[in-house]
Amino acid sequence: MKKLAVLAILAIFVLGACYTQTHTVGAGPQTGETTEVRQWFILFGLIPLTEVDSQEMAAGATDYEIVTEMNLIDVVIGMFTQAVTVAPRTVTVTR
Repeated sequence: MKKLAVLAILAIFVLGACYTQTHTVGAGPQTGETTEVRQWFILFGLIPLTEVDSQEMAAGATDYEIVTEMNLIDVVIGMFTQAVTVAPRTVTVTR
């Protein structure tokens, strides 16, 4: 029972950090082509280290979808980089 409780608490902390935000521009994706970039922040997400330009990632398309997420890969990377207050997130543009 204790193992299950510890596992549940660990899952809440690890999986609770995942999130996804989706923004649709115009009529949404038309071709299915995707571009993915990892964005980095310091001070636990307060100050961006890298700038992501979603319009540039859309390559001139007027209809596309932007997905900003902290997925499982970002959480795993963050486990190692949080000690120095660096946090990643993934930005995907689908044209």
